[in-house]
Amino acid sequence: MRNRSAALAAMATAASLALTLTACGQNSEGGSEENKGGSEGAVVGVSMPTKSSERWIADGKYVVDNLEAKGFEAKLVYGEDDPDQQVSQIENMITQGVDALIVAAIDNKSLNNVLQQAKDADIPVISYDRLILGTENVDYYASFDNEKVGELQGNYIVEKLGLKDGSEKGPFNIELFAGSNDDNNTRYFFGGAMSVLKPYIDKKQLVVRSGQTELTQVTTLRWDGGTAQKRMDDILTSSYKSERVDAVLSPYDGISIGILSALKSDNYGSADKPLPVVTGQDAELASVKSIIADQQSMTVYKDTRELAKVATNMVQASLDGKEPELNDKETYDNGSKVVPAYLLEPVSVDKENYKEAVVDSGYLKESDLK
Repeated sequence: MRNRSAALAAMATAASLALTLTACGQNSEGGSEENKGGSEGAVVGVSMPTKSSERWIADGKYVVDNLEAKGFEAKLVYGEDDPDQQVSQIENMITQGVDALIVAAIDNKSLNNVLQQAKDADIPVISYDRLILGTENVDYYASFDNEKVGELQGNYIVEKLGLKDGSEKGPFNIELFAGSNDDNNTRYFFGGAMSVLKPYIDKKQLVVRSGQTELTQVTTLRWDGGTAQKRMDDILTSSYKSERVDAVLSPYDGISIGILSALKSDNYGSADKPLPVVTGQDAELASVKSIIADQQSMTVYKDTRELAKVATNMVQASLDGKEPELNDKETYDNGSKVVPAYLLEPVSVDKENYKEAVVDSGYLKESDLK
């Protein structure tokens, strides 16, 4: 009986060990279940909006490089500005058993159902640069100080038109552009800029001749430069037959290029019709070249290499059961929760400081700007 009892105990121990090994091994879809409790060797799904933007191509590379440097495996996909495609891609990564997700949303209200699937699978979600709205299933938000981006753009216009410090100069004509209406950042960029510009509009030192001053009137779907160019063409035709544009608030470099194309088609940039002040964002190569050539006036530089590090650290902390470094736990309410965030500082860049800001830092190569 003693020998039989010992044998039964050994069998029970072996069975328990086998179950433990199975639980720590591969699941039926090939994902590693052991990573649900730790970051070592984890697989991270990275969903970016589009390859049509230089900025997002760079972001994808930086995020993957940082993840791999930490020992993660990265699965990078691009949704090509199609919200349904992005949802499908994220669903596929969940099915494949990824351990965490980094998502830069195309449509920030389209992800509720798929992120519920992530929650059910115990997959932490990092909202990357664009805050995902209307769901509790977002763990952390990695971005820049988005209101400050707009403030930098607004202040640049005010300074270049000589309106600061109680100046009574003007009136100057200005037109306003904003980003995509399905991107939560759009309202922060626009709100930041208008906090600077509106007092001058109210005093009629700045005049919006098109009359289009509300956010709903000035958005640019998918941040598309061609859409912005067409709108600028229409504004010039309808509102500037005998007047001249002195400034254009543009939230993003791709939009700025479209605006400048419309202006040049209307003979702006000639000796008797100088280009207006035109802002931008993201320090894309084409726009930095445009700044050097005295066309686009400025851009807001956001070092997305640092953003990729923040997102990677958030993934690692989440998988290790820790809280990542955060510096804002109050601002970013997505309608279902306040999403804890880490915000980086943006930098205003023009012809005077572009070399120091984007070349000396290694973000762009001097040879690429020739």
